[in-house]
Amino acid sequence: MPATCSSSYARLSAAFPGLHVTAGTPPRGPGWVGAAELARGGPELTAFIAGDADRLTGEHGRTPRPDVAAGLALHRYLWPACLLFTVPWFLHRRVPRLPVEDVAFHPATGRFAVDTRQLTGLLGDPVLRGPGRHATVRTEDALRGALRAALAEHLTPVLRGFAPHVRRGPRTLWRNATDEVAEGLWYIARLLGEEDRAVAELRALLPAGARFGTGGSAASRAPGGPARTRLTCCLFYTVSPSGTCAGCPRATDGPRLRHPAHAG
Repeated sequence: MPATCSSSYARLSAAFPGLHVTAGTPPRGPGWVGAAELARGGPELTAFIAGDADRLTGEHGRTPRPDVAAGLALHRYLWPACLLFTVPWFLHRRVPRLPVEDVAFHPATGRFAVDTRQLTGLLGDPVLRGPGRHATVRTEDALRGALRAALAEHLTPVLRGFAPHVRRGPRTLWRNATDEVAEGLWYIARLLGEEDRAVAELRALLPAGARFGTGGSAASRAPGGPARTRLTCCLFYTVSPSGTCAGCPRATDGPRLRHPAHAG
């Protein structure tokens, strides 16, 4: 058995009680959605999108367009799913490998169940000594590469499954994924009191032209704190009468996002 990210996930849940991660075989049954099922793009994905459309209609009194409902359902999954990878890396310099077959999501409760296939960390990490499904790398840059590879392995089939529903091309979908990686970790780091470190880490993880995504994290310093303009628009403004979200690239009034976007 590999070492797990239990200590990282415990700190994540303590900072953000709306998300709980447990280790073990991903369950099947009422309320659970397998990441592999979303990737296949079949009836499970259709039901997941429909459930989110119903929720949005109830909360905002306006039925979202089918592509908007799909895009917001994708956000509902991506935002917490990316934290499964970035939080262990940020807190303990460990990267789990989690193909879609090893992850299940319970949207109603915010629970994830994961079966870590492999854990990668820095050479000398005591947790990764001895036999087991783990690997070590020598440098921080190599570990960032392992994180981008692990994210891409999980997200590629999920984005492919959603693509026909959101009506966005691969380039835009990967820019969307980059937003979720950056803003999810930024949000959690802020709760942990480590916002400045997160901004610096994201600059290194997601530079312009990086293999993962199609753009950088665009995090920068501004009066009052870090600021960021999203790479994509989630189209939430078409559902909510309050208008565009903070950080929306459609906005034109000054610095965009001075704090992380709304949590999943």
